[in-house]
Amino acid sequence: MKKILIILVILTLIPVSIFAEVFAKSGTASLQFLKLGVDARAIGMGEAYTAVTDDISSIYWNPAGLALKYETQVFFSHTNWVAETYHEFAAFSKETDYGFIGASFSLLHMPDMEVTTEENFGPNGQEFSYSDIAVGLTYANAFTDKFSFGLTGKWIRENIAEEDINTVAVDLGTLYNTGFKNIIIGMALRNFGPDIRYKVDNDNDDSIDEDPFDLFDNDGDGVIDEDGPETEFKIPMNFSLGVSGDIMRKESSYWIASMQLDNCVDREETWNIGTEYNINNFFLRAGYQIGYDAASYSFGFGVRVPTRIAIFNIDYAYTDMGRLQEDFATGAHRISLKMSF
Repeated sequence: MKKILIILVILTLIPVSIFAEVFAKSGTASLQFLKLGVDARAIGMGEAYTAVTDDISSIYWNPAGLALKYETQVFFSHTNWVAETYHEFAAFSKETDYGFIGASFSLLHMPDMEVTTEENFGPNGQEFSYSDIAVGLTYANAFTDKFSFGLTGKWIRENIAEEDINTVAVDLGTLYNTGFKNIIIGMALRNFGPDIRYKVDNDNDDSIDEDPFDLFDNDGDGVIDEDGPETEFKIPMNFSLGVSGDIMRKESSYWIASMQLDNCVDREETWNIGTEYNINNFFLRAGYQIGYDAASYSFGFGVRVPTRIAIFNIDYAYTDMGRLQEDFATGAHRISLKMSF
């Protein structure tokens, strides 16, 4: 027990010391797609999920939760995001003799966009594509019946037209069940990794760039071009501290609530609260995000369908995005599918 408490304290203090330096730098991180949550269950609960997660979607929220489901699992999540952008997430997990392992794939994509130029102040008839990709490997294990730990390593790639940038990051997390009213304390540090470097062309001379999309230092040698310096951006490292517990639990139903504090390098701290009610194989969820510029309330529902092949969990969630959406249809909609074998 003493060792577990020491680990919890260390995981709490490390992010606090990191954020002390960068907390005020709002809106300065790149690779924003890493913030897009997955799993309609989690989103329906207002993303207050760090202490709740207990299945394959833990790969994103808190890898420690992967050690709580003794099953082979497959997971798919689709998000209709704002401004005609779409996010896909897929994962697989399996128990081994040495713990639990998982693999994941994340993709942000959108329709091709038109190239605009200074010469005619409008489209020139050409188009370019944009996408973000993350591929991860996860390991988790339960050291006791109350404490679990997880770690994810990720390769991340951003692509604009013919240019791209690559980096790596790490997620780690813990879950501790106090044993009272199923109260669980969860902590997760996500997207811990090096800064990424972009090219910046100041156009101080009269030369014309051959490639209007030449934005990146692809070879990593620190040499940009004769016109501009190199600019560094952080990735959206985030520390979450969450607590969840039972309001009511019976044989065929339960009602849980959760609360979470998030610290991210490029925004002020935010709070998330959420709840889930289950009766038999039906689920209702609601949540609220406090301190965000756009996102506010969310809600969702889900069904569990046991079959001979697998147990299917099908979930839907909606998040109100405020000024970023015109109506309900243009808000953030998520649907996810989990299969347990």
